[in-house]
Amino acid sequence: MAFEDDDRDRRDEGDAALSVSRRAFLKTVSASSLAAGVLSPAESDAQAAPAPVGPGDVPIKLTIDGKTHALSVEPRVTLLDTMRDRLDITGMKRVCDRGTCGACTVIVEGRTQYSCTLLAIDMQGVPIRTVEGLTKGTVLHPVQEAFCKHDGLMCGFCTPGFVVSAVALLEKTPSPTADQAKAALSGNICRCGTYTRVLEAVLDTKGVSRG
Repeated sequence: MAFEDDDRDRRDEGDAALSVSRRAFLKTVSASSLAAGVLSPAESDAQAAPAPVGPGDVPIKLTIDGKTHALSVEPRVTLLDTMRDRLDITGMKRVCDRGTCGACTVIVEGRTQYSCTLLAIDMQGVPIRTVEGLTKGTVLHPVQEAFCKHDGLMCGFCTPGFVVSAVALLEKTPSPTADQAKAALSGNICRCGTYTRVLEAVLDTKGVSRG
């Protein structure tokens, strides 16, 4: 009987030790899993997030009209201000500076964009085309010639944007209808009201090749 009592005591002690070890193990695993679940996303986000830049000047490279320009600007500076104030590319005009008038229109990867709404730092690595890049020396682009022929300009502030928008349209649709031309130019405003002459110039321009 004494041996049986001793065996029972040892079994009880073993069960108690095993129970404690199991509880400790489960607590450790749960805590580790919770910590991993909380920290892993944060660590992943920290690794995936881009390094902060600014507020001072940062080096950037812009490809405008086929030329690469290396310069330093603050991250908050727009493409329009960078071209006009830093690169002396002044064909685009700052009129509304709110992305509504179209006077600062450029072509980015084949699409018209308001340069006053684009940050210069975000335009790295993409081709940018301006009204100044349409001429070849002293030879005007066919759209520019058509604007002169049909007197499609008055004060001239809106003209660069209209020309760029017209070029983008004609490169995709060489022979647009009047409705197509109106839709493509709807993002440009002429406060002088030369819409009729602008439309005539666009419809009179044929065979414009893709830039």
